[in-house]
Amino acid sequence: MKSSHSTAAIKATDLACGYDGVPIMEHLNFAITPGEIFFIIGGSGCGKSTLLRHLIGLQPAIHGDIEVFGESFVQATTDRRRELLKTFGVLYQGSALWSSLTLEENIMLPLEEYTDLSKKDRERVACLKLAQVGLTGFADYYPSEISGGMKKRAGLARALALDPSIVFFDEPSAGLDPITSRELDELIQQVSAEQGTTCVIVSHELASIFSIGSRVILLEKEARTIIAEGPPKDLAVNSDDPRVQQFLHRGDIAPTR
Repeated sequence: MKSSHSTAAIKATDLACGYDGVPIMEHLNFAITPGEIFFIIGGSGCGKSTLLRHLIGLQPAIHGDIEVFGESFVQATTDRRRELLKTFGVLYQGSALWSSLTLEENIMLPLEEYTDLSKKDRERVACLKLAQVGLTGFADYYPSEISGGMKKRAGLARALALDPSIVFFDEPSAGLDPITSRELDELIQQVSAEQGTTCVIVSHELASIFSIGSRVILLEKEARTIIAEGPPKDLAVNSDDPRVQQFLHRGDIAPTR
């Protein structure tokens, strides 16, 4: 469900995020370009996952607006919001696969909910999506029968089931070894390059951020807002904010001045 819009894939305007009317972050303003790999980064407890929940509609905005290809997601009717949700795919941190279903059946779930495809066509799409993430031959496997990295791939296959314009990732490298994490990064790059998919990734993993990130926004817990935005390598080299330098220069991964 690719969009031909040239406007921002996602635009947040004076957005306040939180729970029960109590903001965790305020005055969030950013725009995500169609087709880019955009990271939401920051330390633990800064609100990365909370922001993600707002962007995918699991949590209502306290204030401000979120636009999807120029259309307000916040002000949309229930029916229209459901239509907009069809343009989203989500890879949750734990992959969120149903343990009682095979990989094929997991991928078919969004197809059953959002399309009128026949069972045969749903099976065909599931097979294609498994092939896309390198899991050909694993359709009849259950989540308990595959590795952690394969579960991430299967979760991505399900996220791609509806050919979404935007795919959201919540800490995709969590629990993965460095090699498997790099393979997942390469798969994300492949999906973005080949399909023009916009990828929005919540992460604190510097290796992934510097390797595949087009741009980032850096959230800071005490400031309760965005303290930096831009290409991660440029921020690591050129930012004069000590908070930005402290976050991006953990370990020996960041580029130096």
